Amino acid sequence: MTVSSRRPAVFPDLLAGLVAADAGRPLVTWYAHDDSGVTSERVELSVVTYANWVAKTAGLLTDALDLERGDTLLVDLPTHWLAPVAWGAAWSAGLVVAQPGDAAAAAADAVLCGPASLERWAPEADDRVVVAAALTPLARPFPAGVPSGVHDLGVEVWGQPDGYVALDPPTADDAALPDVSQAELLGGTPGSVASPGGRVLLTGLAERAALRRTVAVLAAGGSVVLVDDDAPLAPWWDERRAVIERDERISPAT
Repeated sequence: MTVSSRRPAVFPDLLAGLVAADAGRPLVTWYAHDDSGVTSERVELSVVTYANWVAKTAGLLTDALDLERGDTLLVDLPTHWLAPVAWGAAWSAGLVVAQPGDAAAAAADAVLCGPASLERWAPEADDRVVVAAALTPLARPFPAGVPSGVHDLGVEVWGQPDGYVALDPPTADDAALPDVSQAELLGGTPGSVASPGGRVLLTGLAERAALRRTVAVLAAGGSVVLVDDDAPLAPWWDERRAVIERDERISPAT
């Protein structure tokens, strides 16, 4: 895989470069656990599959829900493969990503939440866009539906196109995070990813440091292995890495 040494200044250019370099390689791998610590679900997104999900989600946010460049999307999700999809969709549309605890979160124009925080955000659906993701396998809808006014991502995202081009494209100076531009975000130091193709194990995606770490890994031509927040990094990980991943290069975040 050939990755340009010139860092892109906006997220759509980063994603286009990753697709052009090697569309089929793994980009985001996610593990969930049950209470015993045994893996209960594994999802792997190739570069092109990730790009398709980003496009569909960006289309939902802008074409269907009328968010515009410069609006703020609060992403209130746990460590899940949909979290980096949501970030990429927002940045592709020129939206600002806020996280729980950010000063900008209270005034966000839209919220993307999971089941754990749906009750918190549903009453605000009259005042801002509220999208809920059930976090079910294959991103299917909430089995029992969602409260009135809330948009179910698992219902509405599937009808969006697999490609997305913003009508008002983001620029390098547009905010990616409330205090970080797209160019600054994509220029982060990749750290322990020594070369393109390196893989980094991450958790805690609701934290700013983990978000920036994820982006830095992707910008360096690496991929991320995400582990659900609901269980610690348990002793089974070494076995999973050897048997399922067959990859000794996976390293913990530093």
